[in-house]
Amino acid sequence: MWKGRFQTETSNLVQRYGESISYDWRLYAYDIEGSIAHAAALQDAGILTKTEERTIARGLREIKKEIESNEFRFKTSLEDIHMNIESALTEKIGAAGAKLHTARSRNDQVALDTRLYCRAESKAILNRLSAMQNSLLSLAVKHPEAVVPGYTHLQRGQPVLFAHHLLAYIEMLERDKDRIRDGHRRINVMPLGSGALAGSTIPINRNIVAEKLGFTAITQNSMDAVSDRDYIAELLFDISMIGIHLSRLSEDVIVWASAEFGFIELSDAHTTGSSLMPQKKNPDVAELTRGKSGRLIGNLMTLLTTIKGLPMTYNRDLQEDKEPLFDSIDQIKLALDVFTEMMQAAKIREDRTLAAASDPFLLATDLADYLVLHKVPFRDAHEIMGKLTAYSIKEQRGFSELSLDEFQQFSAAFEGDVYRVLDVTTALKARKAVGAPSPTNVSRQITRWQKRLSTQKPL
Repeated sequence: MWKGRFQTETSNLVQRYGESISYDWRLYAYDIEGSIAHAAALQDAGILTKTEERTIARGLREIKKEIESNEFRFKTSLEDIHMNIESALTEKIGAAGAKLHTARSRNDQVALDTRLYCRAESKAILNRLSAMQNSLLSLAVKHPEAVVPGYTHLQRGQPVLFAHHLLAYIEMLERDKDRIRDGHRRINVMPLGSGALAGSTIPINRNIVAEKLGFTAITQNSMDAVSDRDYIAELLFDISMIGIHLSRLSEDVIVWASAEFGFIELSDAHTTGSSLMPQKKNPDVAELTRGKSGRLIGNLMTLLTTIKGLPMTYNRDLQEDKEPLFDSIDQIKLALDVFTEMMQAAKIREDRTLAAASDPFLLATDLADYLVLHKVPFRDAHEIMGKLTAYSIKEQRGFSELSLDEFQQFSAAFEGDVYRVLDVTTALKARKAVGAPSPTNVSRQITRWQKRLSTQKPL
C-alpha cells in the first residue's frame, strides 16, 4: 500500500510484529458496512459512477459471504482487515475497487469500525444484563419468605429477606445498564471523513455516511476523531464494573453453597467435581467469574496505559486497543450467559436460611430500637444491649430465654412487651422505611422490577 515511497520490501519480522489481521478480522462486517456507506458518499461526490458504486457494494457483500463461509484467505502481508478486504475487492472487481479508499484513511476507517463494533456489542451486553436480572428476580419470586442473616464484616448482623439480598444485585446491574446506555451516546458518533488527521480536499457529504450507518452525530474535529479511544476505555470500565458486581455475587454464591452455610444448592450442570475427592461439588462458575474480574480490570488498565502519553493524532500504539476490547467483550458476555443459566437452575434451602436467621443476636439492634422508643438515648441503648449480649452469651441463653427481671437488670425501660420484639417476622415487618426489607416493601420492589424489566426499551 506504500510501495511508491519504499524501495525495499518490509521485513518478515516487521510484518509479523505489526500485523493485526490475526485478531481484527472480526471487524469484517463493520468494515464492509462502512465501506458500502462510504461508496455511496463517493458516488454523491462524483468520484464513483452509480455503476461503480453498485459494483463495489456487490463485491463487498460477496467478500462478506466468503468470510462467513470460511472461504476467504486472510494475508498477514496486508496487515489488517481493511487492506485485506480492499485488496480482495480490487482483485474481484478491478479499478473501481482501487477508488474506494479515496477521501479516507485507515485512521478514520478503524475508528469507524470500532465504533460500529462497540455499538453492537453494547446492545448485546445490555440484553444479557437484563437476562441476568430476570434470573435473580425469578429466584426472589420463588422464595419470597426465605429469611437470611444480613452480614457486615461477614458477621451476622440483622435479619433480611433473601429476596431483598437478590434485589440488591438487580440494583447493581441496573446501574451497569445505565452506564452502558449513557456510553452508547458517546460511541454513536460518526468519525469517517476525518481522513488521516485533517480530512480531505474532496468534498464528501459525511451526513450521507452517518445516516446510512445509523449514527446520531458526526465528529467535529478531525484530529480528535482519529485519535479518540475514550469510548473504548469507557466501555471497558463499564465491563469492569459488571465484572466486579458479578465477582461480589460470586463470593456470596461460593459462601452460600458451602457446607457451613448451605443456603443455596447449585445444579450438577453448573458445578464440577474433584479429581481426587469423590464427594466434592465445586462452585467453579462462581470462582471463575470472580477470577475473570481481574482480567477485565487488567484490560482496562492496558488501554489506559496505552493512551495516556500519546501525542496528537494517530499513533501505531492505538493498534493495541483491540485485543483487550475483544477479550473483555467475549468474557463478559460468556460470564453473564453462564451465570444467568446457573442462577435460573439454583435452589434455595429455606430450612438452612431459617436456621441461620433464628440466631437471637440478630435482633440486638431491634432491642436497642425498642429502648429508644422507650425514651432511652441511642448511645445509652447501644451500651445496654452490648452488656446484655455479653450476659446472654455468658449464660448461654438467647434473649427470648431471659426473664423480664434479667432484662431489667440492664435497664428499667424494659417492659413486658419486650418479648414481642424477639420475633424475626415482627422484626422484618417493622422495617417499613423506603428501601428497607419489610415483606411489603420487598413484594412491592419485586412487582416494580417485573414491570420495569418487561417494558424497558432496547438501545
